[in-house]
Amino acid sequence: MNESSAEARPEPSPAPGGEAAPGRIVLLTTSHRVAPGLLSWPAWQALRAADTVLCADGAHPQLPYLREAGIAVTEASPTARELVDACAGGRTVVVVATGEGEPALTDGLARLAGSGRVAMPELELLPASYDLPGARLLDLVQVMDRIRAECPWSSRQTHEGLAKYGIEEAYELVEAIEAGDREELREELGDVLLQVVFHSRIAEEDPDAPFSVDDVAGGIVAKLIHRHPHVFGDERAETPEDVKEHWLRTKAEEKRRTSITEGVPLGQPGLALAAKLASRVRTAGLDVPLPRGEGIGYELLALAVSAEADGVDPEAALRAAARAYRDAIKDGEAARAAGGGKEDEA
Repeated sequence: MNESSAEARPEPSPAPGGEAAPGRIVLLTTSHRVAPGLLSWPAWQALRAADTVLCADGAHPQLPYLREAGIAVTEASPTARELVDACAGGRTVVVVATGEGEPALTDGLARLAGSGRVAMPELELLPASYDLPGARLLDLVQVMDRIRAECPWSSRQTHEGLAKYGIEEAYELVEAIEAGDREELREELGDVLLQVVFHSRIAEEDPDAPFSVDDVAGGIVAKLIHRHPHVFGDERAETPEDVKEHWLRTKAEEKRRTSITEGVPLGQPGLALAAKLASRVRTAGLDVPLPRGEGIGYELLALAVSAEADGVDPEAALRAAARAYRDAIKDGEAARAAGGGKEDEA
């Protein structure tokens, strides 16, 4: 504690009844996802006004910046009772919390307060820095970086070797959406996100054309802004159809494609492929008759195009029907198992 700051601080005033005020404990929490030293103004005010600043972790990333700002910090791990005693006479003690949040200390303070036998200081939890939305993505990038460096399996993976997992995770995500399982949806979104971060980490090591997850994120941000001139520019869009028109126009300008079929992945499931092609034709205002031919393929093509025109996803519709078929199969199996004993006796 600086002597100048101590001299400038007024003496604690006694509490009503002539007893000294019990003081104040401030638990200061920070986010490791925010650069050290970037603290809120209330946090700096509390630090500068404190009689004592404590931190259990001498290597806490905030400490060099606090000391540079003239805040004296003592490395100590007081018990709850010791901390309460340190506040005697109306003193203010700020505890710079470690990454775990000091659970033992807060539990001890709660027990003391609940006993009713101790005059407790004023307790305040003061977040000094906050996570912005998406901050946990930084954790994911750091974890992936370590896994790539230290895991015998992950360190040997390639884009080609992981390709099948991307397909599997995408299908599992669709299944979770169609099942309406919120917990499963959250998990599957994480698995898909992992694929993006994993591939981006592998791409950093490419000797000829490396890129990082920041390049991936920067690219999609730029694309979204460019394709939403009604949000980030001066154009107007009143309906979803207007938005789609903006999207397709800007996409065509970016890609400089000579055919509306470019960019349609031919490896996707057949019904989805047929519906996607039909959507491109309809959006472009073309009149393209369906090819004539014999067999189930041409019949399915006609059904898929008709479904797309009616606003129905034929791939999703077939999956729903297939699930109903699966349930019917299970019912049939259960009925046969239930009647198996009677048939054997007969």
